[in-house]
Parts: sequence; structure tokens; C-alpha cells
Amino acid sequence: MNMIGTFWSLVPSIVAISLALITKEVYSSLFIGVVIGAAFYAFSMGTGLDGFIAQLLNNEVDDDHAYGLIHCLSDSWNVGILIFLVILGTMVALMNKAGGSSAFGKWAVTRVRTKVSAQLAAVILGVLIFIDDYFNCLTVGSVMKPITDRYGVTKEKLAYLIDSTAAPVCIIAPISSWAAAVSGFVTEGENGIALFCQAIPFNFYAFFTIIFMVATVVLGFDYKAMKSYEKQLSQTQKKPEKDIGKVSDAKMSAAGQGVVRVEPNKGQVSDLVVPIFLLIVFSILGMIYSGGFFDVANENHMDFVNAFAGSDASKGLVIGSMVALLLSLSWFLVRRVLSFDDAMSCLIKGFESMVPAILILTLAWTLKSMTDSLGAADYVAGIVSGSAAGLQMMLPAIIFVIAAFLAFATGTSWGTFGILIPICIAVFPVGEPLRIIAISACMAGAVCGDHVSPISDTTIMASAGAQCKHVNHVTTQLPYAITVATISFCAYIVAGLAQPLGMVASCCIAWGFALITMSVVLLTLRKFV
Repeated sequence: MNMIGTFWSLVPSIVAISLALITKEVYSSLFIGVVIGAAFYAFSMGTGLDGFIAQLLNNEVDDDHAYGLIHCLSDSWNVGILIFLVILGTMVALMNKAGGSSAFGKWAVTRVRTKVSAQLAAVILGVLIFIDDYFNCLTVGSVMKPITDRYGVTKEKLAYLIDSTAAPVCIIAPISSWAAAVSGFVTEGENGIALFCQAIPFNFYAFFTIIFMVATVVLGFDYKAMKSYEKQLSQTQKKPEKDIGKVSDAKMSAAGQGVVRVEPNKGQVSDLVVPIFLLIVFSILGMIYSGGFFDVANENHMDFVNAFAGSDASKGLVIGSMVALLLSLSWFLVRRVLSFDDAMSCLIKGFESMVPAILILTLAWTLKSMTDSLGAADYVAGIVSGSAAGLQMMLPAIIFVIAAFLAFATGTSWGTFGILIPICIAVFPVGEPLRIIAISACMAGAVCGDHVSPISDTTIMASAGAQCKHVNHVTTQLPYAITVATISFCAYIVAGLAQPLGMVASCCIAWGFALITMSVVLLTLRKFV
């Protein structure tokens, strides 16, 4: 029985996701999915036990195709992301050890005075950090967790706020690693960044996720799953309102896992702001460097936009974060905020804090390699191509659903971009009215599936940034995401039907319909939830 290129190719991911939701244990669930994928491949190829072991560890089919755990851990892109995570963990440990988080908490408490404002501060910071979703998740978590802890915001709610301002913000920011990735999948010699910018107004899921998140914070309601953790927190932390903000410096310093205590009044706000500023600046410089911006001697020298579009996000983020780490170390040592021994101990602490996320990422990447070897991409691509004829007006909504399902099952929005964007470009050539809407629907659906998938690296990073149990984050954010996805699906139907009126008119009509619908939903939820 050949399972390659059939529905069976999605079974490993479905099993892993189902087990994670049922058992609330993600490590074993992912590993079982990986084992099933290797077994299916070996069975389909008739290679027996030797083939199963090779596929599970490192099956090199040819120069361009290799699968398995060892391959995923040795892949240059993946290694770069892992190094970037370790550096971020180290910088978080340094900032906490130096007392930067404690000082920032004391400064912020004079301006952030309520639970609502604490959540809105997390949202604003998440929107401002639009360069990369990994950077967004871990930075917002490390900075805002001490503040949200003070005002009784649960880890689950913080993880939702982080996750909802990571990928959704990056996918509508022209200067981001996501814009670079999307533009890289555009063929036929087009300007990928220009096409990306044209698609931004139709990226309904990204915009509506941010709007819905802010509205729920301001209106002050949560779904039942999220509310249950808030009740648990209120029962374990019964502190008078007047005492909020008087948490000890030692507790404030624990923004990262395993980070040791800091001395009272030792740090300054600059010990948090300066490293983050350096990280943002040099991450941008690192990405445009990897895209050839500084190669002035080359006759094909790239300008800023094209250099960013052609950048290697993994390489650029490693270069930028490494420079930022060295400069941050110098900042702390020159000012004698930290001793050399204390600074070096943060290297270990930073790595330790990232171990759970690294393990989940490694297993998630390996599971994706299994679904790739089984031809899941070709199977879904065939479904999309086969449904194109005769469904012109409904196709954006259909593409949104298919992209969301594929990203959910595989745990990768970038992989979904690589599968579906070339198909959208082929189905809708230049000049086709639905072209931009369909590409936007592909990007929005991929972000939606990535947002709710338990095996998504962004979802994993949001859990790590908020120090939240991963399964708790997945289950509590699901109702919010499904609500926005439903509204977005309807908006794409309206945009497709209104398209004969013109791009601007269809965009305005779809936005108007969606905002009215969201208002009704929000008022209804506020009354009954």
C-alpha cells in the first residue's frame, strides 16, 4: 500500500496534534507522530526495519532531500534558529541578572496602574517588535512577564497576547523576516516585496486578530478556558490591590526560567532598554547584510528593500544577535553592573531556559520532514489545483481554509507559503482581478493555522516567552483564534463576491462587513461569556 501523496501523509501530524490535546504532553506526542511518519514511509517504500531507522534518523534520498532527526538538527537554517534562541535566552538572563527587569518593573508600575493597561502595554510592545516572530515572542515575554505578574494577568493570557502580536504583526510588516520569506516564494521575476505590500490590506486574519485581542482586553472578558486559569490565579494570589506593584526585587528578577536573583536597586532601566535596542538594530543590520546590502563592490549591489527581501533570516538574526550580545556584555562589564563570572554564568542559564523550546522545535521540525517525505505538500497542492475551476469568487475563502488546515497540520506557515503561493500565482496570472485577494488569503490562512497549531514554532516560542505550559496556551487561545478565523472566512467570501466592483471597493466592503460582524460578536460575547 502506497501512502505517499495520499491522505495518509497527514496522519502523523493529526495523531501528534490529537495526542497533545488529549494527553496534554507535547514531547511524547510529537515523537509518536515522528515514529508513525517514519513507519509509513518505510512501509510505502518497502525498505523494512533498516529503512525505518534510516528515515527516523537521517535518510538522504538525494542532494536536495534528506529527512529525519539528525538531518533536522544539522540543517543550517535550523541550527541558526537554535543559536538565535540560545543567544536570546542568554540576553534575557543577563538583563535579569543585572537587575534590568526589576528596574523596568519599578519604572513601569508608576505608569502601568491597572490590569488592562498591563495587557495593552504587552500588545503595544508586541506590535513595535515586528522584525521577527521568534524575537517578538521571547522579547515581549521576558520584558512584560514581571509587569503582568504584578497585576494578576495569567501566564496563559500573556502567551495569547504574545502569540497574537507575533506572526499576525510580522505578516503585515513590509520590513520583517516574514515579508522576506513570502517574497522569496514569488516566481516569474516579480518584485516579491511589492506584491506583499499590495496584499496587506486583504490580510484580514492578521488585522482582525489584533483588533479582537485589543477589544477583549478593553471590554474585559475572556472565554471559559482562559477564565478558569484566572480564577486559579486569584485563589493562589490573594493580595490587596494596594499591594500590587510591591513585589520583591528577587521575584521580579525571575522573568526567565532558572534566572538567579538580583541585588535590590542594582539595575537601571537602561540595563533592559539598551540590550533590546541593540538587538533590534543589529538584527535589522544582520538581515540586510545577509541579503548583500553592504556588498558595495558588487555590480549587482542590493538596495535596502531588495536586500531585506533576499535576506537569509536565520543567518542574519544570528549575526545581529551575536553582535548585540557582545555589546551588551561590554555594556554590563564596563559599568560594573555584573562581574565577568556572573556574566558567564548567564550563558548556562540562558541555554537552560531554552532547552524545552529547543526540544519541541527539534521534534516539530522532524515531524514536518516526515510529512514532506510522505508528500503531504503535493497532496494538498493537488486539492487546491483541482478545485480552481468554476469557483472563482469563492476561491479566496477556500484557499484561506486550505492554507489554515495545512499550516495547522504541518506546524509551519512558511512551508504553507512555499506550497500555496506559487499555485496562487499560477492559477491567477498577472492582471487577474482575484490574484491579490487569493495571495492574501493564502498568507492569512497560513498565519491562522500557525497560530493555533500545537506543533508550530511560533506557538512554542509564545509559550516559552510567557513561561506557560504549552498545552495550556494552545487550548486557551483556540476559541479566540477560531472566532477571528470565522469572521475572516466570511470577509474573504464578501471580498470575492465584491471583486467585480474593483479592488478598493471590494476591500472596503469586506472590511465594513467584517467590522460590523466583529462588533456584534464582541457585544454578544461580552453579554453571555
